[in-house]
Amino acid sequence: MSNNTNEKSITAAGFFKFFIPSLFGMILFIIPLPYGSMFPIEGLSSVNIGIGFLAELIKILLADYMNYIALVVIIASAIFSIMSKFIKVKNDFLRGVLEVSPFWLTFRILGAIFIFMTIFKVGPEFIHSDVTGGTMIGVLPSLLAIFLVSGFLLPLVVDFGLMDLFGTLISKFMYKLFKVPGRSAIDAISSWLGDGTLGIMITDTQYKQGFYTAKEASIIAVCFSLVSLPFSTVIADQLGFMDIFVPFYGTVCLASLACALIMPRIYPLNKFEDTTYMGVEHLKEEVIPKGENVFAFGLKKAVERAETSPSFGDIILNGCKTVIDMYFGLLPLVMAWGTLALIVAEYTPFFTIISYPIVFILKLLAIPNAVEAAPAVLVGFTDMFLPSIMVSVDGIAEVTKFIIGVLSISQLIYLTETGAVVLKSDIPLNLKDLLVVFLVRTAISLPIITLVAKFVIFK
Repeated sequence: MSNNTNEKSITAAGFFKFFIPSLFGMILFIIPLPYGSMFPIEGLSSVNIGIGFLAELIKILLADYMNYIALVVIIASAIFSIMSKFIKVKNDFLRGVLEVSPFWLTFRILGAIFIFMTIFKVGPEFIHSDVTGGTMIGVLPSLLAIFLVSGFLLPLVVDFGLMDLFGTLISKFMYKLFKVPGRSAIDAISSWLGDGTLGIMITDTQYKQGFYTAKEASIIAVCFSLVSLPFSTVIADQLGFMDIFVPFYGTVCLASLACALIMPRIYPLNKFEDTTYMGVEHLKEEVIPKGENVFAFGLKKAVERAETSPSFGDIILNGCKTVIDMYFGLLPLVMAWGTLALIVAEYTPFFTIISYPIVFILKLLAIPNAVEAAPAVLVGFTDMFLPSIMVSVDGIAEVTKFIIGVLSISQLIYLTETGAVVLKSDIPLNLKDLLVVFLVRTAISLPIITLVAKFVIFK
């Protein structure tokens, strides 16, 4: 009887309001397609999800202008934020974007100074060199493109029922294993196939809407916002492992799975409360009634969600707000923090000194070139690409390169991108939490990766 009731409650109009946007959402955020073959344009990944393809296309079409767009955005962020200290901003949204504390304003100003110095090659070389500011200039176009397309298209997966259907189908499985709702699998898939920042943006949106608690949002952000598959190929290619990419990335998945199983149950993630953002109503995934068909129940919840979805005009308006907020709030921080972190990594012995205990651990695990590899274990907190660069030199054993390469992807938290996005979001993780998460993920992943490398890959 309940099944018939559910079927009658779903109208054709309601179903198509769910189905059509969700289909586009799946194509854009979940389903990988061979866009590189469909559109033979130099620079496109051979296989990607739609959102990644659009971002790459924007980067290619605007390649000559992306750095200058980033320059204008970051300098504008600093100037307008300074002006807001002297001029009253009447618009609530703009006031929220521009009126920041002295701490955040300092980094907006630093970001503006660093990008100007880097693009025009003025000032001290340690700021604008290829391994510091130059590296960050290479990161910004990707963020500009991904924030632009996802800011407008994210509602296709979060507002029209796709996550409600998907979450219902796997809710019991996800919560028992990972302490998070089933809908979080969408966050993970979007990260895995598209970009890690995508997963964090989805998580932040869902947290503010009441679908996740503070604890759940924190778990998802640092356990499910995985480094994308396309970018992982860059690391593998840098280290010469494209011929064994499947076992390379399989090891990443194994280590990440272990982290996702363990970390929700230990500090710092277990300290967060199951409270919602600013006390909004907690929109829990409903328990499937006994005897109810799981798919039919999930479809009913998806259609109900679609029927309350925002209008096209609201989607465009909210998309504009999201893009402006991410551009003005995040890009200056990425430029400032990333450049400072890379200066410390490249021009000071800081990471060499703090990595002395790591040398002992690497020797205990019988990893070759322990002294040379130890700084690469910790430098990943600043930037994910640095560890592979540090061990790609001649004289480093292949097994060591494999371990460091896989570890740098599994560590997940790096300040030049993912870490900055988390800190800019409303997810309640601070810098200390991210550092602890980075170290815990390293401690969990390193033995697993080492065992696989020594006894399976390089036996």
